[in-house]
Amino acid sequence: MTKTVLLIGLGRFGIQIAMRLSELRHEVMAIDKDENRVNNALPYVTNAIIGDTTDEFFLTSLGIDNYDVCIVTIGEDFQSSLETTSLLKELGAKFVVSRASRDVHEKFLLRNGADDVIYPAKQIASWTATRYTCDHIFDYLELNEDYSIFEVAVPENWKGRAVGEIDIRKKFDINILGVKIDGKLSMKITADTVFENVESILVLGRIKDIQKCFHI
Repeated sequence: MTKTVLLIGLGRFGIQIAMRLSELRHEVMAIDKDENRVNNALPYVTNAIIGDTTDEFFLTSLGIDNYDVCIVTIGEDFQSSLETTSLLKELGAKFVVSRASRDVHEKFLLRNGADDVIYPAKQIASWTATRYTCDHIFDYLELNEDYSIFEVAVPENWKGRAVGEIDIRKKFDINILGVKIDGKLSMKITADTVFENVESILVLGRIKDIQKCFHI
């Protein structure tokens, strides 16, 4: 489903979001105070303009309530990020996502209009520390403080055995979401699925349960 997105801030992080939104075929209005950044974003967005989003009159002219989501990626000027976030909510924004660079920024943004906060440095640091300190972890996605999805290597004692035989759902309250074979992910998992020629598995559960099960 195509969504209308207001993207504010076209630095390195913002332009990466613009590129991904383009791939997903969403309609994007992008804004930055820097003309060069705006020009760089033009190939990836529906429209891009130069403007100061701390100016209430300027934001009002954009018809904020027409956008499905507003993403504020201003990173170098927290005051502007905070003012923009607050103004967006006052002008009727349906959903505001703002970027934080510090823990304290996250708290202020949430208190001043942000519906959600992204914290790239913290999230990437957590991913890197987890991913590269365990040889049998290939990827992971943290859903919240308690639950995550991990892509892990198949334990040696599972090879040749069926999902139902191992039954980690009962033993550890962990769900097997899929298996990767020859680089392709298959989500067709049954109790009879045998771990044969499986490169890795995708599992969902509480972080502490996954750590215990897979010795992370």
